[in-house]
Amino acid sequence: MTYCLGILLPEGLVLASDSRTNAGVDQIATVRKLSILEDPDKAVIALLSAGNLATTQTVITTLKQAAGTGTPERDLFLHNSMFDVAQTVGNLLRRILERDGPYVERFGDPNGTFLLAGQIRGEPPRLFQVYSAGNFVEATPRNHYLQIGETKYGKPILDRALRFDNSLARAAKLALVSFDATIRSNLSVGAPIDVLCYHTDSFSTRNLMKYKNSDPYFLDLKQRYSDGIQATVDALPEPRLCPDP
Repeated sequence: MTYCLGILLPEGLVLASDSRTNAGVDQIATVRKLSILEDPDKAVIALLSAGNLATTQTVITTLKQAAGTGTPERDLFLHNSMFDVAQTVGNLLRRILERDGPYVERFGDPNGTFLLAGQIRGEPPRLFQVYSAGNFVEATPRNHYLQIGETKYGKPILDRALRFDNSLARAAKLALVSFDATIRSNLSVGAPIDVLCYHTDSFSTRNLMKYKNSDPYFLDLKQRYSDGIQATVDALPEPRLCPDP
């Protein structure tokens, strides 16, 4: 299992993914699930992956090898819109599953999903979720964040506190809180957490950070959030169903 999160904002994008992959409780490994392709001053394209690791790695490696080669239907830098990029990623995922899926199904689920995000010069940053069938949906100001993998534990804080007009810094803070909630409740999600804050029209990934469990900021954030929840619960009125004895 994994957890990946993409947030679309007027200022840009916040993308985050964990690094845990496992094939049982005694086969746990760390794998980076946030992959980036850059065409200087023209395009920044990020892929966050969940699902069968062999499937998603095949898609990503194929796209990386084709980037800049001019290969039709595989070179993402040939496209002038992120919508076209999403179609290429979906088509490639579908073809790989059609080829490999029947062999993998005897041993497990071959499916994979992606969050696709980035910016191509001439249009604003965009965010998509690509399904195993190869189709996809796009984030909008009314539905401005997308999740894949183990989504349920990190969703409540986003629903309560994340707004479309938030700054990148606030959204990144909420993303890390969302990951802390998920890690606390599900052992299949774990650090390091890769976080990219992408500023609109920057065409730069310089704001890419990796947060380990021992990171001082991440430790302080988790403790402050936990203490804040305890203080809030303590301040709430007691229900009348539980009177003092």
